[in-house]
Amino acid sequence: MDNPLPPPAKWDDLTVRLTSSAAMVVIGAFGVILGGIWFQMLVVFVTAVMIWELWMMIRPDEPTKGMLMAALVASVMSGQLADGSAWGMLLFLVVPVIGVTQLKTEIKTFFFFALGIQLAGWGLVHFRSDFGFTWLLWLMSVVIVTDIFGYFAGKSLGGPKFWPRISPKKTWSGTIAGWLGAGLVGFLFSVFTNAGLWIIAISMLLSFAGQMGDIAESALKRRMGVKDSSTLIPGHGGLFDRFDALLGASLFLLVLADVFDVPGVVW
Repeated sequence: MDNPLPPPAKWDDLTVRLTSSAAMVVIGAFGVILGGIWFQMLVVFVTAVMIWELWMMIRPDEPTKGMLMAALVASVMSGQLADGSAWGMLLFLVVPVIGVTQLKTEIKTFFFFALGIQLAGWGLVHFRSDFGFTWLLWLMSVVIVTDIFGYFAGKSLGGPKFWPRISPKKTWSGTIAGWLGAGLVGFLFSVFTNAGLWIIAISMLLSFAGQMGDIAESALKRRMGVKDSSTLIPGHGGLFDRFDALLGASLFLLVLADVFDVPGVVW
């Protein structure tokens, strides 16, 4: 009897993940640092692609409609960001409503995910323009460090699953490590800026919101019977797979910044 094939190495995807991550970090860094129209274009592009991925998960047999949805989202977001009026926010309902008219199943799924993706993208652009580079750097650092700490702790420590029915690979050890990593980001942020220690707790809450964004997308993929939102990024799947946590964190921060005053930060 032939020997069974050896199980895949625990870290077999690390090189591909790191290479893809490095490329995304370089591209993202240019947009984030430059701000303005460059960051807007980056966010509009990513948002449009995620809408396409969302549509293709639900209706993979109708790619043309998916491309049209993506193009319409890019047009709507560009117009709203240029106009900036409160009434312009209603434009974010255009694609969700059109999608609903084209679907017979998963109507609520498409509506709420499409709306959430657009609002998260809009929130990121305005957070960058209204509160500056430093706050956006904090937000993205929390999300990235949460992912890194969670990945290595989950791989190394393992243990009980966080939500096995939805995300079989996510462990409690990785989840808690993500919170701790986010708390560390908050602490460093408080040390090197004039932000108070309260930022530590907010960072950990933001980490949890990002993890819930990840869980929400995992639930969507499980419901649709797909492993990844697409195959655009080697080692990561699609843009939706890569930015699901940032979506959750952005939506949480959008509400938080609307309820509380966000102080200016000085290095």
